[in-house]
Amino acid sequence: MQENELIIPKHVAIIMDGNGRWAKKKMMPRNYGHTQGSKNVEKICEIAYKMGIQYLTVYAFSTENWVRPKEEIDALMKLLGTYLETSIKTSTKNNMRVRIIGDTSKLSEDIKKSIVALEEASKNNTGLNFQVAINYGGRDELLRAAKALAMDVKANITEIDDIDETFFEKYLDTKGVPDPDLLIRTSGEQRLSNFLLWQLAYTEFYFPEVLWPDFDKKELIKAVEYYSSRTRKFGGLE
Repeated sequence: MQENELIIPKHVAIIMDGNGRWAKKKMMPRNYGHTQGSKNVEKICEIAYKMGIQYLTVYAFSTENWVRPKEEIDALMKLLGTYLETSIKTSTKNNMRVRIIGDTSKLSEDIKKSIVALEEASKNNTGLNFQVAINYGGRDELLRAAKALAMDVKANITEIDDIDETFFEKYLDTKGVPDPDLLIRTSGEQRLSNFLLWQLAYTEFYFPEVLWPDFDKKELIKAVEYYSSRTRKFGGLE
């Protein structure tokens, strides 16, 4: 399939898996893989936008990742902090709007300040809409949304009869962002790992064997070729 024949998904979500295995194959520490994986995010953002993808959401750190060794968590948090700070310059350069999804209340004060600064600095950018999931879990998101909705019902702000899918989505971290058309999980693993459980209801799934630091334009085109071959019926008939 020629690149100009591709059906470009509006929103692509990525579980960036395989950083540690990539580093191990190169006889390097896991943190080296995370660093290279972080660098690859910027490259894929540029490639995705040039292809016509409007929204890109990546899974950076899950609510379950806290069980990893403290040394690795500390390195990941340091890497995230650095990435958030440098993203202000990058988002301005690339006209990219960046939003963070997840429970940010449990992050360090420095990272929370960086998140606020980045979202504020990029809020009027009109290029790629880039969502980064940090301390994110799909079940946690649904619980937080349900609690917030229950509080509004209790306070008589919301009537129970007003609640439908569209209304409930306003309480999700991804409010205002369309559901993903395509989910890519690198490294060959075929699990959602608690990522965007509500939003992925009708998403096409693609599981390449390539490890995240090696995921490049060629691999993204392969993913979009797969997406282009699918018939999306959303529960209806062809």
